[in-house]
Amino acid sequence: MEVLITGGAGFLGSKLAHKLLERGTLADGSGKQQSITRIVLLDQAAAQGFSDARISAVTGDVADAATIAKVLTPSIQSVFHLAAVVSGEAESDFDLGMRINLDATRFLLDQARKNGNRPRFVFTSSVAVFGGDLPAKVLDSTPATPQGSYGAQKAMGELMVTDYARKGFVDGRSLRLPTVSVRPGKANKAASSFASGVIREPLNGVVSVCPVPPQTRMWVLSPRSTVHNLIHAHEVDAAVFGSAGAVNLPGLSITVGDMVAAMGRVAGEAPVKLIQWEEDAAIMKLVRTWPGDFITTRAESMGFTRDTNYDDVVRAYIDDELNKH
Repeated sequence: MEVLITGGAGFLGSKLAHKLLERGTLADGSGKQQSITRIVLLDQAAAQGFSDARISAVTGDVADAATIAKVLTPSIQSVFHLAAVVSGEAESDFDLGMRINLDATRFLLDQARKNGNRPRFVFTSSVAVFGGDLPAKVLDSTPATPQGSYGAQKAMGELMVTDYARKGFVDGRSLRLPTVSVRPGKANKAASSFASGVIREPLNGVVSVCPVPPQTRMWVLSPRSTVHNLIHAHEVDAAVFGSAGAVNLPGLSITVGDMVAAMGRVAGEAPVKLIQWEEDAAIMKLVRTWPGDFITTRAESMGFTRDTNYDDVVRAYIDDELNKH
């Protein structure tokens, strides 16, 4: 069993690769567990922190058809497509967003079609496909109405995956991820970056400037649960996944203020005092269009999971990213 992870040098890609190495097997097209013999990590920078011989780190452009042909060979049976330009950057640089978020997805799907081996294809979409006039709780039946370029590009990617799956070119599964919190490392250009920054920076003794008010409601999922659900999406039988397209993943509906309060309960008030609240109009414009609560009956019936509370999310960040150093 050979696996391709795009965005493999990134935070989620690396965590997913480590978990797959630990797991050791994945289901093939028939559903039978096969030993993982190779994981190709494709990214614009070389993946770091791996000593396992099963890892093959490839530096390249995910939106270059020749690069995709090189890494997505007929021996690849599973694809996790994580590479993307984040929301804020996709909004400010339209051409870049279309190239990475849309063109790259088509190149991958087209190469899988040429290979003819119908790989399992897990596509990471986003709750940013929703926007505008939404119900208080987004339902499985709520149509995608993106209000930003990133959400539109993800929605188009979902449609492509669904159609290529309908035609039998891939075994496609699209996941609408909640905002992942808490991400380690430096802040990126995602409009939702503050959802990690209000926890990460203070716990590292650094001032965090939050661009949205405390009452802003978010739909979030921890890195641990995100990786678990990515693998679960791959393992679910295609008949269970059905033809309904993307799945809204379970998450936690929580205000930014309550996230900060959870950090205070876990780590004390000292980090809470390092947060400054300064609204940013551009970020608020995007964030206001995103839903803050869902009813995810379909995903839960399929076995996808959520975090039980945000206190545990903070503890997991401390254990996984602070204590290990």
